[in-house]
Amino acid sequence: MPHTDRILSSGRASLAAAVPPVALGPLDGRYQPAVAPLVDHLSEAALNRNRVHVEVEWFIHLAEHAVLPGLAPLGDEQKAGLRRIVTDFDTDAVAELAEIEAVTVHDVKAVEYYIGRRLPALGLGHLVPLVHFGCTSEDINNLAWALGVKDATTDVWLPAARALVADVAGLAESAAGTPMLSRTHGQPATPTTLGKEMAVVAHRLGRQLSRIERTEYLGKINGATGTYAAHYASVPDADWTAVSRGFVEALGLTWNPLTTQIESHDWQAELYADVARFNRVLHNFCTDVWSYISIGYFQQIPVEGATGSSTMPHKVNPIRFENAEANLELSNALLDVLGATLVTSRWQRDLTDSSSQRNIGVAFGHSLLAVSNVRKGLARLDVAEDVLAADLDQNWEVLAEAVQMVMRAEAIAGVEGMDNPYERLKELTRGRRVDAERLQEFVAGLGLSPQAAQRLSALTPATYTGIATELVRYL
Repeated sequence: MPHTDRILSSGRASLAAAVPPVALGPLDGRYQPAVAPLVDHLSEAALNRNRVHVEVEWFIHLAEHAVLPGLAPLGDEQKAGLRRIVTDFDTDAVAELAEIEAVTVHDVKAVEYYIGRRLPALGLGHLVPLVHFGCTSEDINNLAWALGVKDATTDVWLPAARALVADVAGLAESAAGTPMLSRTHGQPATPTTLGKEMAVVAHRLGRQLSRIERTEYLGKINGATGTYAAHYASVPDADWTAVSRGFVEALGLTWNPLTTQIESHDWQAELYADVARFNRVLHNFCTDVWSYISIGYFQQIPVEGATGSSTMPHKVNPIRFENAEANLELSNALLDVLGATLVTSRWQRDLTDSSSQRNIGVAFGHSLLAVSNVRKGLARLDVAEDVLAADLDQNWEVLAEAVQMVMRAEAIAGVEGMDNPYERLKELTRGRRVDAERLQEFVAGLGLSPQAAQRLSALTPATYTGIATELVRYL
């Protein structure tokens, strides 16, 4: 992994890698630029950096609270030096850690030794035994994963998803008054506006983002089977639950008081279900937009120099939305498996979660790539208002609903001759096209009250949209 000088907002060096010469997966090759920000949170290198971070902060926490006899708070320079082990974690550190792990054949033990090597230079060589004190590997791993997933979600995925929702909401607002023929079951139906239909999508996506924003990221640090047995055996007078809770919360996580060896991962399953639901709504949006493009409601703005088809020069293919569909499906396949796998552990511990969690970044990567593609696709769309208007004008039969309901209201008001409104409109419209002249002739012969007749005579498919325009304000 090549060295990079880019610095994260946390002060840590970026771990994002350049595109490797040969990549097994597309997220590390063809699509690497779109998903690179996730590398700093969900890659193997980021996991190890977060492990170092947890170990260092646990070391400082134990010293600051003088939990063990003989411990005293550290000096500012010592704490700063310890935290530099994290902020200086770069590609050279990744290589060194790999060398240690090749000997230990244990990733978390390698982290412990990596930190221990650096303590003498800080005047803390006598405290090497404090590194990883009272911990099982999963104490470090669950916190490292929680930090990585939290940062990836809040710093990378959520901002991208919010920007997408803002794009859809912007389209909803700009097209709020643009009338459009609805299609229920694929058939012409009561008109709406393009903006209102886009607002529905923005509202649905926004609700899922609200759920994701409320995610609790849980963590634990309580020993080999969640009993604090080693803690109380070594230091029986300490309030270890208070020490544990204070540490987990200081990391910005929610303390889980009851676990086996592992933190139960329920919060992860909940988060992945919410992200998957967002993905599914977005997938539905992609298929709808693709369909609107295919019937001409949207026109795609050609990219200068781009090729739509290798043999048909007239084509501009909706590839952004098609690409997004595939990536959303791949993301959800992984998110669904993660959600199902992570909530199950044999008795107090098995390692199925270890292998599964290494694919969290891939799951988020495919979703992030899809979001990027949808945004790019939306940016190249124009609303074809003339096509929308022509489609409405060819389907006057959609006003049959309005005529029928006016007849019902008239009957209730005591107007004569309003019998069997549904059946009469069915006979007029079922299986046939009805133009403006034929519909107006039918309405004129009904014997409606003057007010009702005036309302219906003024109605067109383009104006039969109810309060669709006003509904966009609920975004």
